[in-house]
Amino acid sequence: MPRTSKPANLKLIDGRAPGRDSGGRKVNTGPDFKRVPPQAPEWLSEEAAAEWDRVIPELSRLDLVKESDRAALAAYCEAWAVFVEATLTVQREGLTIEARQGTLAHPAVAIARNSGREMRSWAAHFGLTPSTEQALARSGGDDGDEANPFAGSG
Repeated sequence: MPRTSKPANLKLIDGRAPGRDSGGRKVNTGPDFKRVPPQAPEWLSEEAAAEWDRVIPELSRLDLVKESDRAALAAYCEAWAVFVEATLTVQREGLTIEARQGTLAHPAVAIARNSGREMRSWAAHFGLTPSTEQALARSGGDDGDEANPFAGSG
């Protein structure tokens, strides 16, 4: 699966010089969106709203979110809420259930696994995990020869 391109502001934070990333390459800042943090949708579940309140301040401080990111952030926060609920269910009821067919995995195990995958996928778009920060830092845009430090040598 290809790596997600890191947002320009995250590239610049780790940069070596103004307008350059950690590898010294020019950073294409992209369109000049108005960076106003979105308001949380009223319909978010309680746990999702708490996650929204946790991540928005930092994403806003880094100028990584805009009003049109609302849907993606809501999906991330609700995936988190489902993950939490499924995990708490497994903690209460155990990893397995008894059925006519014998001992089976508790359905909440699969729900937690699936929502965890969805959550990590959405989180990667905003650099919300240490591994995606590092992966995004290593990925470059399609800057042609500028992205290749060895271009033109030889």
